[in-house]
Amino acid sequence: MKKTIAMTVLAAAAILPLGAHAEVSKLNIPLGAGGFGFLPLHMMKEHKLIEKHAEKAGQKVTINWANIGGPSVMIDALLSGSADFISAGPPSFLLLWDRTKGTANVKGVAAISSMPMYLNARAPHLKSLDDLKEGDKIAVTSVKSSIPSIVMQMYAVEKYGKDQAFRFDPYTVSMNHGDAASALISGGGSIAAHYASSPLAEREMKTDGIRTIQNSDDVMGGSTTFTMVSTTTRFHDQNPKVYAAFVAALQEAQEMIKADKEAAAKVLIASMGGSGAVPDMVEILNNPAIKYTAKPENVMKYANFMHEIKSIKNRPEKLEELFFPGPAVSAGN
Repeated sequence: MKKTIAMTVLAAAAILPLGAHAEVSKLNIPLGAGGFGFLPLHMMKEHKLIEKHAEKAGQKVTINWANIGGPSVMIDALLSGSADFISAGPPSFLLLWDRTKGTANVKGVAAISSMPMYLNARAPHLKSLDDLKEGDKIAVTSVKSSIPSIVMQMYAVEKYGKDQAFRFDPYTVSMNHGDAASALISGGGSIAAHYASSPLAEREMKTDGIRTIQNSDDVMGGSTTFTMVSTTTRFHDQNPKVYAAFVAALQEAQEMIKADKEAAAKVLIASMGGSGAVPDMVEILNNPAIKYTAKPENVMKYANFMHEIKSIKNRPEKLEELFFPGPAVSAGN
């Protein structure tokens, strides 16, 4: 009996391609920090889009959508193997790409969204960053490595020179968007300004005494990727069908948002615990500066700048060094 079983196993192995193995049947995907930048992930979850595209490819997968956000937590999850895809802004991704080059070799899968962030200020003397004075505090999600931090560093270099790249860093404090918006709107405490994303940015702008003094797209010189998704080279290489299903699902989710903004707004509101009104969210989605596209925008500009100020050691020569191949990537910059 043992000899028969062994022969059967050997015979089965002989007809499989060298190196063939089963692809994953379960995906672990954190939902990210929430808000407009991560809406496509919630559309994918709501409409089971990954499952649909995987089934078309002959793969059955289940998805564990983890309610965790924040770059550091998601990076640890990806590198430990407890997450398969993670989403973040380009600066956090570039730090991870640089850190894992030659080891896990994390690369970008696709962009999720492009949209500006807004530096909203309450302090009367703040008309621009140049007006900051001792005691002023700007709330950002992460000091030095968040999108707002890099954008302010770019502004500092452009206006004051390379040696002044970190000129505004001492004025920044790390806070989650919700706490920062509450502090700015209430007017209490030391928060003079908040570099905010939608929909909190728009909520702040409707408050008397709060105005926008900088816009990230203006500093970046145009539409810029706000959130993007990445994974390890090992996962990409070992799970081609599931990987392709994820990309197809992401792009379908992006198209669904464009096609029916009201339905997308309802998914967004549900993802935020029911906070917000559909007309308000649709109004924001109608802003032409808010785009849902898999095409990376201005990611190379981030990379070149972060290398220039020595935030990352490795300098990519082209976008293909940062992303796995794909039609949307080849059209990006």
